[in-house]
Amino acid sequence: MSRTSARIATIGLLLAGLASPALADPVVAPAAAAPAERQPATADVRAAYDRADPLSRQIFWTDQAELNPMDPVAGVKAAQALRELGRFDQAAEMAGKVLLVQPANVEAMLEAGRAHIARGQAFYGIAALEGARNARPDDWRAWSLLGAAYEQVRRADDARAAWAQALALSPDNPDVLSNMAISAMTRGDTAGAEPLLRRAAAQPGASLKVRLNLAMVLGLTGNLAEAEQMLRRDLPPEAADRNLAWLRERAGGVGAGVDQARTWGSLQGG
Repeated sequence: MSRTSARIATIGLLLAGLASPALADPVVAPAAAAPAERQPATADVRAAYDRADPLSRQIFWTDQAELNPMDPVAGVKAAQALRELGRFDQAAEMAGKVLLVQPANVEAMLEAGRAHIARGQAFYGIAALEGARNARPDDWRAWSLLGAAYEQVRRADDARAAWAQALALSPDNPDVLSNMAISAMTRGDTAGAEPLLRRAAAQPGASLKVRLNLAMVLGLTGNLAEAEQMLRRDLPPEAADRNLAWLRERAGGVGAGVDQARTWGSLQGG
């Protein structure tokens, strides 16, 4: 064999070797990484979102509830945030979803009641609130909310009995007194609501909402000077101005109804 033929034969063997599966290392494509399983948020993250605005809380807690429908907290907090955003129908729906999979969740029962009361359909929340009352008869919250629900469906005697029990369990509770006052306002009894709210606002645990409701009653009964003092203490100047303008338009008129109370609620936070 000539030298040229030998070189050609050698090159041919090398090329054949590169193409031969027996001689060449196979090329293996990297396996696709499996998607990481989503985990519930940590306690620190949850605590941080509890301090966030209602919209951020609603998005976060709805996601957590979808991740684990049996989470005893997530769905309830999503419903609460929806209610704070004024999305009452969606809040009631969310609380109802929780109760479908967690029928013994008392916090969900209470939140369902709050949402139905807020949307003006308290009748549909009474069963849940009565369930919460039966499960925890010593919890003043169920009795207080039942009072508001009974009042809305014109069961005045039942409402008074429920509030009396709430106050027996938690004397001078500002939230109970405020619920009684708001119900009085929805009947047009603004004058009757004022002493209840003054009593509520005088309690150490009174919330900003209680004080703002008192300011509303004072303004609607013509005491705009005192109402302005309270609003300017509790709200930024622009928010206080908006609330005062709202009150001046209605001062001296017939007592606030439920629609006025809801409108006021949308103004308070500015």
